[in-house]
Amino acid sequence: MAQAEVKKQVDAQVAAQKKQAYAQAEAQATQMFATNPPQELLAAEQQAQAAAEAAAKQQVDQQFAAKFPGVPLETIPGYAAALDAAQKQAAAEAKAQVDAAALTQALAQAKAAIDAAFVKQQPAMQAALDAAQKQAKAQVDAAALTQALSQAKAAVDAALVKQEPAMAKALADAQAKAADAATSVVEKGFLDTAKLTPEQLTAMREFVALPVVSGITDNNKKADTVQTIINLGKTLPMTGQQQTINVSQTDLDKGIADIRENGGTIPLPAIGKTLLFLLLVYVLSALLTFVMQYIMSDVAQKTTYDMRRELDYKLAALPLRYYDMHSNGEILSRMTNDMDTISTTLQQGLTQVIVSVFQILGYIYMMLTISGKLTIVTLATLPLYILTTALIARKSQKFYRAQQVHLGRLSSHAEEMYTGHNVVKAFGHEQESIATFEAVNNNLYQAGWKAQFMSGIMFPLMNFISNLGYVFIAVLGGVYVTRNLLNLGDITAFIQYSRSFSMPIIQTASIANVIQSTMACAERVFGVLDEPEEKPDAEDAIVIAQPRGAITFDHVAFSYRPTEPLIADMNLDVKQGDTVAIVGPTGAGKTTLVNLLMRFYDIQGGAITFDGVETRKMRRGSLRTMFGMVLQDTWLFNGTIRENIAYGRDDATEEEIVAAAKAAHADHFIRSLPEGYDTVLNEEASNISAGQKQLLTIARVVLADPTVLILDEATSSVDTRTEVRIQKAMAQLMTGRTSFVIAHRLSTIRDAHHILVMNHGSIVEQGSHKELLAKHGFYADLYNSQFTGAAVTEEAV
Repeated sequence: MAQAEVKKQVDAQVAAQKKQAYAQAEAQATQMFATNPPQELLAAEQQAQAAAEAAAKQQVDQQFAAKFPGVPLETIPGYAAALDAAQKQAAAEAKAQVDAAALTQALAQAKAAIDAAFVKQQPAMQAALDAAQKQAKAQVDAAALTQALSQAKAAVDAALVKQEPAMAKALADAQAKAADAATSVVEKGFLDTAKLTPEQLTAMREFVALPVVSGITDNNKKADTVQTIINLGKTLPMTGQQQTINVSQTDLDKGIADIRENGGTIPLPAIGKTLLFLLLVYVLSALLTFVMQYIMSDVAQKTTYDMRRELDYKLAALPLRYYDMHSNGEILSRMTNDMDTISTTLQQGLTQVIVSVFQILGYIYMMLTISGKLTIVTLATLPLYILTTALIARKSQKFYRAQQVHLGRLSSHAEEMYTGHNVVKAFGHEQESIATFEAVNNNLYQAGWKAQFMSGIMFPLMNFISNLGYVFIAVLGGVYVTRNLLNLGDITAFIQYSRSFSMPIIQTASIANVIQSTMACAERVFGVLDEPEEKPDAEDAIVIAQPRGAITFDHVAFSYRPTEPLIADMNLDVKQGDTVAIVGPTGAGKTTLVNLLMRFYDIQGGAITFDGVETRKMRRGSLRTMFGMVLQDTWLFNGTIRENIAYGRDDATEEEIVAAAKAAHADHFIRSLPEGYDTVLNEEASNISAGQKQLLTIARVVLADPTVLILDEATSSVDTRTEVRIQKAMAQLMTGRTSFVIAHRLSTIRDAHHILVMNHGSIVEQGSHKELLAKHGFYADLYNSQFTGAAVTEEAV
């Protein structure tokens, strides 16, 4: 039986040793993987993480693409944050899986090696077992001795039982004497000036539970008794053990006062007041948050409203040169996309900044109440936060600026392709349009990716700085606790405050990235607001009360670019009522001449006079109301036909509108429409033909009744029959009015009083139709090129 017991003990010892070896191997493998992982493991982790991040990106892209079809993913709010979070989670899970598999494999190999080692030791262990079995007999003899000792102990116990009555009586006498002594001291009111430690305040209710106190019903007497017991000494028995408790006299007085007030029980009324106070605080916080959101929404929208209004005023005051140099899509992008970004940041970002500032101040105050030195250590991390934020913001600013520029170009291209999609399809340039879009979109992607990457590294760096401060606080806090400068509870509370202190800073730093994008948008908006406007009129600018229409060009010089002169030393004298036709090849300066007449551009040399008054001395608005224009590119706004015709005169009556339409031969087709004059023209007026749009613009000029007419290929979009009718209407309209007619079809200007032939910005020929044909010069060549095969002579025309 003894031999079997020995073998059992040996087997148990072997099993314990093997279990210990397994545990040591597992601990060593875990530590190695954590501190010095093999290169093969690192490579496997990286490969698994890359695959997991790619899968996560694909899943996020599919989700956002389904939710926002056709929208570039990088421009969708929240896409970058969602992608970053999904990739981080997927990478962490992949790394954990690889590490677990590698650790399992290593432990299996270590266990096999341990098992092999124990197999090799079996002979030695068997020898030890044989030796142990030989000693079993000696252990049996020892058991007999143990039994003898037990019998001796029983005999001693029996002897002690016989003395029990005497011992019980002696113990009762000692207890009675101690009770009498204690009662005597309490009754005499013996007082001691000993003070207690801070822990004694929490133990005060232990005193109330003492038998000598618990039976007292009067609170004042109970308080006096507790005071007497406390003053007996510094060492008091509590909860079955001896503890030394020291408190200040002030805290002791508060504890005694509490006993007098409520007998040492839990003060439920006070707790109720505290809960009510907290409830009021939370309600007040909610109300203040509501008020803040209301105010900030109003501030943000009012600011955006004012900025949009200023931008609209600015666009109305900019010279024509600005619109010639910027596309419509670029201008619309600044008015819409950039302004929306500014509005969103003002409403959300500014609110968060204000809340964060108050939170930071609150946490600083709470930390100061615990330890000023530790607070200084915590505040020492602020320069690191500020420096990191400033560096990343400066780096990302240029990428955000480029992103907005490319977004404007993308909007411009999309607007151009949409308005001209018929032409694109007609000429089969779909692929070229797609290629252009791809190039612009790729530029936007590159700029957006770089901007988002720079913004993405902000949060990890902020977390690193926060953890760095946490380490410093933990180390210094431990030192303070060991030196009894602060207790453990204070350090725990301070660490919580320091962690909370970093959160609003990190949130503010994250908002700094959004502010960078907003600043890029603001730069583009303020870039428009800073553009030079048309020179304001002088205070003594002249307004001609009864204009006649006599116009003179006196040595006029003009150029769009200083190095490329367009018009040089032009001289022209137009009398009231003259019809002046301007002809010439493309780029000759015909349209520029009209722009100079209306002061869309100011000349660089010479002078242009209107009824003897130099146009630069006249009020610009008054000058332009004297002109009526019918351009080759018609412009009609989204509104009714009646509103479009009356655009030149707001006070026009219905009869005048109809008369103008009849004069322009537009009344017939207007009345054929289902809604007549109330027909609403859509964007680009695409619900009527190009010829009908031209007729409406002519009707608009007829109604305006200007002093000077400017017709730039006014009949280019109508058929020949309609052109004849319009020419008759124009002839009647131009009677007694100074008119400038820009034409490419020379057949439409044969009746003009004066024809200017322009080439390279200069008037190369001028005269009547017959005079110019007789010269056989530049005009005759132009005319003959349009009527090839016809014998053109002065008699023939």
